[in-house]
Amino acid sequence: MRGNPNIYLSSLLMNDLIFKGAYQLARMIKQGEVSSVEVLQAHLNQISLHNSKLNAICTLNENALEIAKQADEALKKGENWGILHGVPITIKDIFETEGLRTTAGYKPLKDYIPTRDATVVRRLGAAGAIILGKSSTAELAGEYQSTNDIFPAVNNPWNSNCTAGGSSGGSAAAVAAGFSPLDIGNDVSGSIRQPAHFCGIFGLKPTDRRVSTAGQIPEVPGQPKCIRQMQTVGPLARCVEDLRLCFTLIAGADIRQPDIAPVPFDTISEKCLQDLRVAWMDGWDELPVSSEIKSAMQSVANHLTEAGVGVESWIPSHFSIEEILQLCDLIIAYNFVYSQPVDFATAKKRIPMIFREMTQGDKELREISNMGNYLPQLLNPTLKGYFTALTQRDRIISQMDEAMESWDVWLCPVSMTCAFTHRPMGRFIDVDGRKVPYLLANGAYTSPFNLMGNPVVVIPIGFTKDGLPIGMQIVGKRWKEMELLSIAGKLDEIIGGFRSLDLSK
Repeated sequence: MRGNPNIYLSSLLMNDLIFKGAYQLARMIKQGEVSSVEVLQAHLNQISLHNSKLNAICTLNENALEIAKQADEALKKGENWGILHGVPITIKDIFETEGLRTTAGYKPLKDYIPTRDATVVRRLGAAGAIILGKSSTAELAGEYQSTNDIFPAVNNPWNSNCTAGGSSGGSAAAVAAGFSPLDIGNDVSGSIRQPAHFCGIFGLKPTDRRVSTAGQIPEVPGQPKCIRQMQTVGPLARCVEDLRLCFTLIAGADIRQPDIAPVPFDTISEKCLQDLRVAWMDGWDELPVSSEIKSAMQSVANHLTEAGVGVESWIPSHFSIEEILQLCDLIIAYNFVYSQPVDFATAKKRIPMIFREMTQGDKELREISNMGNYLPQLLNPTLKGYFTALTQRDRIISQMDEAMESWDVWLCPVSMTCAFTHRPMGRFIDVDGRKVPYLLANGAYTSPFNLMGNPVVVIPIGFTKDGLPIGMQIVGKRWKEMELLSIAGKLDEIIGGFRSLDLSK
């Protein structure tokens, strides 16, 4: 059975394989329990059956099967490619992949074939992983839904009428649906965490500048590197163990990007649950969170308390969420103003979006994060204004570092709502009868941690009455990803975990 691409795989075997973790598949392949070809075929079969409904995978790697055969032959010869030897994975379509189309959902790049891998892609390949395909994204990774002009919109595996989120919606949908055990996304204001929350999976946003972004779009080829703050790269998976494994492979200094610090991995304290100090909140007073998310967050606090974990309700008293969100928007505006190409087609879409964002939704909420506040920086950026914004950011980072000294982690909602129905970007989102501006509803609970640089793990914690997943952010201390992942794993054992779904129903 091993190594024969034409042999029939039973549906039982395939279903078992497609929802295994990457770390489990790696062990099974190395121990000879299953071949790399069989694992790849199982995932390709799942894609063939269900991708037309979800649109999560936009490009398949035609060489993947041949590489899987080589992986199996290598094992027979006693060769080990690395910890992910022969494991198929997907990559968000904003990371350059040598010889494999990389479009970033941007029409001028629809036929772009890179000549080298992004750093994170190269590192996963060096660990033995096989890229089976690319996952679809928002155009130039700039949206909270995964829509673009090249491929169909990505649908949520739990309800195809809803979005899978963005901009890593294809990544999250692929992992949730069993198309891939592991994917790599990026996150500048929630693009890993919001899709993980919407699709019921796990995601990690590492500390700012912990993982190289070399070879990543939205800076299109030939453009200078402009996005130097708040942008991170991290994994999406179905378990904490895969987040940990992937993070250790992709993190670290990179000769292609000198500002990635050579910070060693932190040492895990191995505190028992009863010794943890856990801060918790179910939302900022100014930012309405749906009642079902609030209920799920309260259930988490109750379960942890019953397990002997010290959980305390906490919101930093000196933080102004309005100031934080407006500073996030300002720095994003400065970062993106030169990185994004200026063309008629892009402007034609963005101008209506900006108008909707500025005019739709609750007026009081629009004042918290109003695009009109930073349009001057988009239209006429100044170096002094940029440096002033960065100085303000430094102050907030220092305040957060000091505030987190008393806590091991901080538990927070991911967004104001769960997955919503497809809609034009900028159209308001209903949160328990209140019309919330689009960007605020999606990014108000994620973008502050891009500003402050903290690592964050998202884990699934339940479902709405309509069967949509609910996730939770676990915020850690900067540069303490290993400790954060250790704690996230312990909390996940108490709270729940990934639930697989049957797409055939």
